[in-house]
Amino acid sequence: MFKVKFSLFAHTKELERKIDELHDKIIEISMVFKKAVHLFLQEKRSLNYRQLSKEIKTIEHDADILRRSIENSLYAQNLIPDFRGDVLELVENLDKVINEFDEVAHQLYLENPDVPETYHKPLEDLVAQVSECAENLAFASRAFFKDFSAVRNYSKKVYFMEHESDKTAAKLTEEIFASNLELAHKLQLKTIISEVADIADLAENCVDQLLIYVIKRDI
Repeated sequence: MFKVKFSLFAHTKELERKIDELHDKIIEISMVFKKAVHLFLQEKRSLNYRQLSKEIKTIEHDADILRRSIENSLYAQNLIPDFRGDVLELVENLDKVINEFDEVAHQLYLENPDVPETYHKPLEDLVAQVSECAENLAFASRAFFKDFSAVRNYSKKVYFMEHESDKTAAKLTEEIFASNLELAHKLQLKTIISEVADIADLAENCVDQLLIYVIKRDI
């Protein structure tokens, strides 16, 4: 299983280009998100952070345009009809991951939470883990369209990083609730941590579906 080299694209180079761009958006937004969180921990809701938050919003907006364009191409031009349903669902799931990055960045800007310095490193570790999870999702999805044999390897990395992010989030939350912070402050930080960890959960869910698509194509 998963040994087949196969491309969904034969005469659909423009569609291939758009889907490749969507994968690029996931990688791009994950990198900017890591930079943004690091900056927020240093400067909180500064002008510099606002600019990075806007950059994330722009990536999310461009990804939405790509998603709609891909969906329109699949329906209006009747491209890859045998795989259309799977591709539509996959594109929507990829877009959810991108949206979650944007939502967390915006939440940080709106709430401007005070994150004690002792929690900076574990929070950045969590952000790095979920970002790597999302990036490997992009690699796995790209492989689905070009080389089934590579999907499983990238998927394993997604599962591993999702598990690591769960552990990091749980430990960080436990430390926060064992601290002397006010309860409202603890709950605010817990929500932020949960929202960050949700990025990895969405990536894992997307990979679950991706592997099902591969099995369907391999039968």
